[in-house]
Amino acid sequence: MGLVPPQQGTIRFRGQAITGLPPHAVCRRGIGYVPEERRLFSGLTVRENLEVGWRPDGDEPRAAAYARVFALFPALRALASRKAGTLSGGEQQMLAIARTLMGNPSCLLLDEPAEGLAPQVVAALQARIAALKRAGYTILIAAQQLPFITALADRAYILVSGQIRYEGSLASLLADDAVVQSYLSV
Repeated sequence: MGLVPPQQGTIRFRGQAITGLPPHAVCRRGIGYVPEERRLFSGLTVRENLEVGWRPDGDEPRAAAYARVFALFPALRALASRKAGTLSGGEQQMLAIARTLMGNPSCLLLDEPAEGLAPQVVAALQARIAALKRAGYTILIAAQQLPFITALADRAYILVSGQIRYEGSLASLLADDAVVQSYLSV
């Protein structure tokens, strides 16, 4: 996202180098980021938080962007006039994702999206992320909860101190007892 410069290598998106670009330029290329901490504006309403994330894309009017995110997260429509700081953790996570989607990304980076959420909320969130995947979004999830990603991921990477220790299909990861025992067991 351009928040931390890489120590080495090049980051490419859609065939173009984005290494060293500032976050707003990365966003304009089509990458949306949902931080682990959500970073909502607690004193603003749900609608105002969505407005902050809105970025016109082509011919899509603002109303269509709202309709798109309210279709994915219907509960947010009913909460539109509530302050973000009064929402539950699950509602805040929905809002954080919806705010990012208002920027019309084609690639969505989710940092620990299920962290601290109740199991029922996690299941609902998995369903929404799966819907985004079916709609054609590229989704990269950083998560430590293996059950959360098994329902969503096609590929898996295990990072240890910034180094890739495993790379491959999720099915191959789950079938590799040595990797599971080394990196994923408690």
